[in-house]
Amino acid sequence: MKLQLKLTIMKTKAFLLLLMIIISGCDRKQEEMKKIIFLHHSTGWNVWLGKTHRYVYKLTGRSELKTAVKFNARKHGLKCSVSERFFPKASPYGWNNYPYDYYNIWVKNAGNEAYMEEPTLEILTREYDLIIFKHCFPVSNILADTGNPDIDSSIKTLENYKLQYAALKDKMHEFPENKFIVWTPAMNVKSRVSQEEAERTKEFHDWVINEWDEKGDNIFIWDFYKLETEGELYLPEKNADGPDNSHPNKEFSAKASRDLGRFVVDVLVNKAE
Repeated sequence: MKLQLKLTIMKTKAFLLLLMIIISGCDRKQEEMKKIIFLHHSTGWNVWLGKTHRYVYKLTGRSELKTAVKFNARKHGLKCSVSERFFPKASPYGWNNYPYDYYNIWVKNAGNEAYMEEPTLEILTREYDLIIFKHCFPVSNILADTGNPDIDSSIKTLENYKLQYAALKDKMHEFPENKFIVWTPAMNVKSRVSQEEAERTKEFHDWVINEWDEKGDNIFIWDFYKLETEGELYLPEKNADGPDNSHPNKEFSAKASRDLGRFVVDVLVNKAE
């Protein structure tokens, strides 16, 4: 009788131990789920889709970038939830996603309330582990500096961009548990930008890479500009939708999707600098 009772106790302990292991494993799996949001407009939308037709995406929810992220995440046993949104929307804020606009929404109007229906970083960081954001190609139409930089100005100059980026970096540093991926600027085709504007865009790109970026922080730079221009001053026509259309074509967008998918996972598993 005592032996039977002892065996029953041992079985119960073994069952409880197994149950604890299962629960602990589930907790770890839950902890491994990373939520990613990609904020974009048209250039980003092309990269999000890659070669996936937009109607296929609407029906299935599959896109080339989402597939690339999940494919690379599986190699590391990482579970990811990847979503996208147009930011800011055309209304009520307006279809602008330049340095001033991120500064305006996330820094100047920071807080727990949305600004003109757009989520602040306080809102986004509560929901997402990794936030990816970018500017569309008109960011490359950079005017000459005036010598009077103004952080609250929407005029596209290097002096204003640098002030706005400095403020954005300080803001992102307020959320050390979150990670951010910032694209280097998208470029125009030659017919849509002057040589002076293109040279200023390259200067902005170099400044972001060599001066603004800080190694070891929670902000990571994905060098879209380098990938897109292939060392040229303008967006090459072979990567564009046409000689007068600065949107990336499907072939290049698919290539960019795969590259960004790898980079996203490298950031999540602390392999990216």
